[in-house]
Amino acid sequence: MKASTDLDTLTEFFDRYGVALTAGDVAGVAACYALPGLVVADTYSFSFTSPAAVALSFVGAAPDYQERELVAANAVIDDVQPVSAALTMVAVEWEFLDSQGRAVPGEHYRYLLRSTPEGPVICTVVRG
Repeated sequence: MKASTDLDTLTEFFDRYGVALTAGDVAGVAACYALPGLVVADTYSFSFTSPAAVALSFVGAAPDYQERELVAANAVIDDVQPVSAALTMVAVEWEFLDSQGRAVPGEHYRYLLRSTPEGPVICTVVRG
């Protein structure tokens, strides 16, 4: 399997992931992850080993998106670096749109993706 550095493939993947995030589709979010998976931030880290654990870890994000009235997420791909034959590190800045059509400042993440026959999946997320 060759690591995906194709911007169309990566954009399609992050579009699907962004739709799942803003729709509160935790099963859709979970489908975007390799298992086990890892999320790392300045003040916390957590891992998950099942689709149910991924879904549970994102259940708390859905109310936050709803409270902020975020209805769309767009991933701006800032950098793509092949890491190995199957792994790619992708730097993303998320841009959000609220229910009033206003742009909402986004956040920066780095995603370590693994290429699979079905497409990319997230192995590790680094926030910051």
